[in-house]
Amino acid sequence: MRADLAVLPSAAALADAAAGRFVAAAGDAIASRGQFIVALSGGSTPRDTYLRLGTGALVSQVMWSRVQVLWGDERCVPPHDVESNYRMARETLLDRVPVPAENVHRIHGEDDPATAAGVYETTLRALLRTPAGVRIDLVLLGLGEDGHTASLFPGSAAVHEQTRWVMAARAAAASMWRITLTPAVINAAVEVLFLVSGAAKAGILRRVLEGPRLPLELPAQAIAPSKGRVRWCVDAAAAADLTP
Repeated sequence: MRADLAVLPSAAALADAAAGRFVAAAGDAIASRGQFIVALSGGSTPRDTYLRLGTGALVSQVMWSRVQVLWGDERCVPPHDVESNYRMARETLLDRVPVPAENVHRIHGEDDPATAAGVYETTLRALLRTPAGVRIDLVLLGLGEDGHTASLFPGSAAVHEQTRWVMAARAAAASMWRITLTPAVINAAVEVLFLVSGAAKAGILRRVLEGPRLPLELPAQAIAPSKGRVRWCVDAAAAADLTP
């Protein structure tokens, strides 16, 4: 599964590279189709990327009025909760850039999980109008130490889902429900960008990129766009176990 891989010397360099890729993808999409549809990731790794996009010269390099913001997954908590992926993105990015409020499509994690998943799927299908042609332009993803990405966990039926775009999910060891996009819609994206940082991810990154394909065990391997591109931006610590 060795894909387009960039190894950056530090977490800070990774954030710079990811922010640059966001800006470039936005420019390409807006120039060709008039809008940029992005699905944001939660977790700690993209935080610095969002801060860079929301400060300095990068703000002016994106036509934020043409950006539609989605999420790859969300914890089933209210939007003001410290665990909320929406809250993290709002505080680090969305409150700092001139994106119209109506262009921000959050997952309603405070609602019943199955209901929230169904509502978000309706939102996505209305926005993307697939299969007529519109796709998510950029999906940002992380990588968990167990091989999960978004909220696609090992052993979850969502890993092989090909019909539903959004599902409620829960890790076997976790009590918190989550809402996640499925490979059915992620793999239709123009580009998927994985951001992986830190020595704790070195072993699992090698298994995902260099090991046998076992997507039910390593859900990140289920992400393989048929007509799009997968990029991995990783720092040197996360890449330490990869074959040179």
